[in-house]
Amino acid sequence: MNHNPRPSALPGAVVAGTLVLSMSLLGAPALAENGAYFERTATYPVYQNHPEGESAVTAAEISTVSADGRTMIYTDALARQIGFVDISDTGAPQGLGTLSLKQLGSPEDEPTSVATYGDYVFVVVNTSEDYANPSGRVDVVRIADRSLVHSFELSGQPDSIAVSNDGAYAAIAIENERDEDAGDGGLPQTPAGSISILDLGSPEPAQWSLREVPLTTGDAADPKPLPELVQAGLDTPQDPEPEYVSINGQNQLAVSLQENNGIVLVDLPSGKITGAFNTGSVEVNGVDTANGGELNPAGSLAATPREPDAIAWAQDRYLLTANEGDWKGGSRGFSVFDASTGEVLWDAGNELEALAMSQGLFPEHRAEKKGIEPEGLAVAEFNGVDYAFVAAERANFVAVYDLSDPTTPTYVQCLPTTSGPEGVLPIPSRNLLAISSEVDEAEESVRSSLNLFEFGAPAPAFPQLRADADAVAGFGALSGLSVDPADEHRLYAVSDNAYRSRIYSINTAVTPAVIDASFPVTKDGKLAEYDLEGIAARSEGGFWAAHEGASGPENLLLRLDAQGSVLEEVALPTDVVAELGKQGLEGVSVRGSGRDEEVIFALQREVPGEGFVRIGRYRPAEKDFSWFGYPLQPSIVEGNWNGLSEITALPDGSLAVIERDKQVGEYAELKAVYQVNLPEAATAEVPLLEKKLAVDVLPVLARDNGRVQEKLEGLGVTGAGEVFTVTDNDAVKDATGETVFAHLGAVEQLFEPTAQPEPSQSVAPSQDPDPSASDEPSPEAPSSSSEPSASNEADPTPSTTSISTPEREQEQELADTGFERSSLLGYGTVALLIGAAIAVGARARRRH
Repeated sequence: MNHNPRPSALPGAVVAGTLVLSMSLLGAPALAENGAYFERTATYPVYQNHPEGESAVTAAEISTVSADGRTMIYTDALARQIGFVDISDTGAPQGLGTLSLKQLGSPEDEPTSVATYGDYVFVVVNTSEDYANPSGRVDVVRIADRSLVHSFELSGQPDSIAVSNDGAYAAIAIENERDEDAGDGGLPQTPAGSISILDLGSPEPAQWSLREVPLTTGDAADPKPLPELVQAGLDTPQDPEPEYVSINGQNQLAVSLQENNGIVLVDLPSGKITGAFNTGSVEVNGVDTANGGELNPAGSLAATPREPDAIAWAQDRYLLTANEGDWKGGSRGFSVFDASTGEVLWDAGNELEALAMSQGLFPEHRAEKKGIEPEGLAVAEFNGVDYAFVAAERANFVAVYDLSDPTTPTYVQCLPTTSGPEGVLPIPSRNLLAISSEVDEAEESVRSSLNLFEFGAPAPAFPQLRADADAVAGFGALSGLSVDPADEHRLYAVSDNAYRSRIYSINTAVTPAVIDASFPVTKDGKLAEYDLEGIAARSEGGFWAAHEGASGPENLLLRLDAQGSVLEEVALPTDVVAELGKQGLEGVSVRGSGRDEEVIFALQREVPGEGFVRIGRYRPAEKDFSWFGYPLQPSIVEGNWNGLSEITALPDGSLAVIERDKQVGEYAELKAVYQVNLPEAATAEVPLLEKKLAVDVLPVLARDNGRVQEKLEGLGVTGAGEVFTVTDNDAVKDATGETVFAHLGAVEQLFEPTAQPEPSQSVAPSQDPDPSASDEPSPEAPSSSSEPSASNEADPTPSTTSISTPEREQEQELADTGFERSSLLGYGTVALLIGAAIAVGARARRRH
């Protein structure tokens, strides 16, 4: 039967109810019981499954799983292959290799979707030579030996496939997608799309048969719209372009027509169209619609077509759609429809965008386009409860909703993914959710990955830091931390030039920590545009901040008042930084007050010609600078560099610095906190400092089983003596966007009380230190420093504060038993070993 067209907007009461984001959404979910959350167990970069390894151009898009739930199979359109991964151990997926489509047909064939059926996997293949002459097929491949069993030629270019629960049917959307470069890139473009149905009644694939359900009349050169689609009020019914298919328990097929802003229903046994409806338009308020360098959800989308992509059934009656949009719309959320009437029962409004803002995942550079772009969607039952999983393609997360009442979905948690989550695959038989993320850009180290999440965690692990929606629009690109002298549980943070300069106030007394206030940095009454890489609160009020310039002379120390207004700009001495490149000021701290105030700051990289990186001290009362040399760990990776990214004053007067490499994920080798002490006396030369390893932060960044973040950039010690660190998420651009805000432990556990030292060695500021000039170590191999990553063996001799590789192995074994070997450890390691023991135990419990 036909359904009336959808109204152009939601009823007012529904709009009002969905556009306000409640605090319960942004805080720890209160509706799910203990053990009802998903926890990430593994991130597997699929280049590891490619014959060419890390140099491969590869991606995981749509995925499926074998009947026993232990072999994932994914499409890789970039490499024109499908991949196989063993997920028997949910904490350690293992690549099983790939099957090139060259072996199935042609090297130019492109896989668009996969679905398993018993011992087989259906591989849906686009074989089109061009848009005007679309073609495709379905290959039936035996999973065990990857042999081609049978093929079915399709009438055009296919997109998605779904198999019915009873195994009687498979349905394929024949999209025949438009050429975006033809004319204005819009519809109509011939030929029109359709639906193919595979009847799977026989045990032998050769006996299966293929039926076609046309969505137009006329011929290929001149398609005419079906009356049902015309009456539904679709955008361009003569060119329906079916996108995504889903089958309910009664063998009713739902097909999204994304560009047409509609849905078609088909009875699979008869192949008859039973309904069609327009998914309508919606007004969305409170979203960021301008790429202005500010997280500003003050924009609106007026009467915006939803244009659904992925679609899923709930309880055989309701349809959920991910409203990504295409050429005319995209409402940035998801909706619930009554399939029998086409009525909108619920709409997310601005909820997903506000969620992204609150958890540091909003892609502001996409604000003028389609924002977070909800694209993937699935519904599945875990422990007797239906859940919806909505993937935000541009914001790199999956939102989980409780569908106990599908007419009022309830937010449960946010799952961070790698870049471009495309395939959403629930595996209830194994209590797993698998997400395939398609973005693969080797130069930025953004690699396509499979993420595994296991159901049953007692609490969400993400976010570790969130913004209070009533007080803060959003956050991201955090690049420095500082104590708040007036509040023992509060830290300040700044964002770098990914956004307009801003200071954030963080309450660390709650879990997750909350940014409950923020204010802009201004100059002469106008919003300032600095690249803030460090912040330090002054005991008498106001701040010092570090601005990293595009070149050495442009680096500035900024004195701000308590409201963030710039009172003074202090340039670094030109004779020192004239030849410094763009990697300049990267951290700032303050010691003392009044005439005794000292501003301590760190440069990120070496001044050209020097074999160390500089730490500086500025005394405002005298307006003078003094310099100290910090020996960086040597990098053994070609193209890598190590540098400083934060400096923080400790209660005893010593300093903690973050030293890190530029690597991400499995490439990361150095993310560590070292302790140094500055001599009181200033000299004409640059004294070389001794450093001591306090915390190897790599295990902290890896413990949530995500991709290790590159930019460990903030370290702060609260007035209560608790140490926190934060990563810069690169504003969700060429990065996963996940912010790690980690509690490292108490300051007295991590750092050793020190006395003021005398400089161990001095070197002229314009030349490399001469290792032969002293018995003390050179910067390339300081005896008092240690390399925290076992993979970097440049410093094989451990100091009294380091942990050698054999010792690490012993401690891992002890962690497995839960034994604390604190009396044998260097300072700053007890807390990490306790965490490691917990992580190891949890991982062991997760493995099946």
